[in-house]
Amino acid sequence: MDMDQVRTFLEVVEAGSFIRAAESLHVTQSTVSARIKELELRLGQPLFVRRKSGVTLTIAGKRFQPHAATMLHVLQQARQDIALPADMRAVLNVGGQYSLWDRILLQWVGGFRARRPDVAVRAEVGTPESLMRHLADGLLDFVVMYAPEARPGFRIEKLMDETLMMVASRADHPGPGAVDYVFVDWGPDFDAWHSDQFPQYNGAGLHVSLGALGFRHILAYGGAGYFPARVVAAEIAARRLFPVGQAPQFLRPAHVIFPEDGLSESTVAALASLREAAGADASTH
Repeated sequence: MDMDQVRTFLEVVEAGSFIRAAESLHVTQSTVSARIKELELRLGQPLFVRRKSGVTLTIAGKRFQPHAATMLHVLQQARQDIALPADMRAVLNVGGQYSLWDRILLQWVGGFRARRPDVAVRAEVGTPESLMRHLADGLLDFVVMYAPEARPGFRIEKLMDETLMMVASRADHPGPGAVDYVFVDWGPDFDAWHSDQFPQYNGAGLHVSLGALGFRHILAYGGAGYFPARVVAAEIAARRLFPVGQAPQFLRPAHVIFPEDGLSESTVAALASLREAAGADASTH
């Protein structure tokens, strides 16, 4: 079976439309349509119900989905086994959200590789949705992220807290409500907390989904917003940014998620070193 067709099928399922799947796969919509049509002909069943609003799985499509995920996983594992250098005993597949690679995972990888040079590490940066999907499909050994989704067969363990504080480009900034306030989407928990803390807030002039973008914006053009305390510390010390009055702080916990059973020796060792790294990080922030 053509694995490009299988991969395209899974991307359409995730995206909910041929157009968004094409954008994600960096191919044309006609290519996506042709791959799905060929797959449906090969299987002898329609896999999707096409509507103007998008696509949904047919009964046959729902039955095929777990098999497609398994095929992709087997291919991935085969590639890893073939590509494994002769002096390596195992491959560790780790996923994390962008800000957590910057916060702890890059430093952890360096320390772990120094301790275990016989274990190759493959790192993945992704969205919460894609990371959880790849973990469930067996493509990742563990994931580090904020606000994980509880799933049967997986354990969620808290690693650390990230402190978010409001800072501004000038000392007298009024905070939310100002035209240059930047709202960073730190997740649904932060969104709910922000609404409770600032009930008069009616929206920001700039709304961003990535903290680094908002941070660069206020450094370049001015404004205020919530950012990790560790990120803004140097700018506050240099008096390029200022804490906003008595603005409350938000604790954003980070977690590691991994299967409850069947962990390899290298995964157990990696999790132990990650917990150690998180403890060391907490003592310095």
